[in-house]
Amino acid sequence: MDNRPIGFFDSGLGGLTSIPHIMKQLPDERIIFFGDTARTPYGSKSPDTIRQFTMQIGDFLVKNDVKMIVIACNTVSATCLEDLRAAYPQIPVIGVISPTAAVVAKSCSEEDRIGIIATKVTVRSCAYEARIQEKHQGLHTFSKACPAFVPLIEEGIIDNAIMDLTIQYYLDDFIRENRINTLVLGCTHYPLIAANIRKLYPDLRIISSSKEVATAVKIELAARDMFAVPQRSDDLENVFYASDLSENFVNMIKTILGREEDELNIKFKNLDL
Repeated sequence: MDNRPIGFFDSGLGGLTSIPHIMKQLPDERIIFFGDTARTPYGSKSPDTIRQFTMQIGDFLVKNDVKMIVIACNTVSATCLEDLRAAYPQIPVIGVISPTAAVVAKSCSEEDRIGIIATKVTVRSCAYEARIQEKHQGLHTFSKACPAFVPLIEEGIIDNAIMDLTIQYYLDDFIRENRINTLVLGCTHYPLIAANIRKLYPDLRIISSSKEVATAVKIELAARDMFAVPQRSDDLENVFYASDLSENFVNMIKTILGREEDELNIKFKNLDL
């Protein structure tokens, strides 16, 4: 048993979409989350820059004595997973791509047409295609970079015509030309626009990386006997750090978790790396 917190991080606020799944599946766990909102988005930056930012955040989480690091970001999972594991061999490090690829491989057949939407860096890495083929050869996958999604989501431009038009700009031809019937949200920001996508393409099956990482965390904690023991609610304080603690970041946490901060026993802190 281990009552130390689980460390999560993302290039911005997208990784927050994994937190409700963790809280539901593992209610006794404490969370430290870091969103690099001052330097988002990562998806159009060079791999070297992403690694530099990632190692800074990894050092911060390790100094806060986390028992596990969860990369709640597909871009970082595609480029820096092994770097983090090499740097911190004593701490389990989980990315979001392999758990999501496992669900795709298990739930899809050779008749399916699987679309993967993600950042430019994730698409260029071909990480999803590689992990899916490792687990189920013969599946048909097609990838599309959607670089405008993250900046719009970070600005809270979600429930309006601008976002819907942007989704159609990227996905109309992609879905039609490749006859996509399953869509993988290969960025943890994208679940925030899943309702938009479902409205525009109601026949699509959607697989979210944010949901699948929670299951991977639970499996890893069980394998290592690292579950937290039940604690008093006052001791279950979750801390959300941001490199730019904007009002939008705070409001997005409340929106995603569906409750006010005093109900969630959380703190917000600004951090300059």
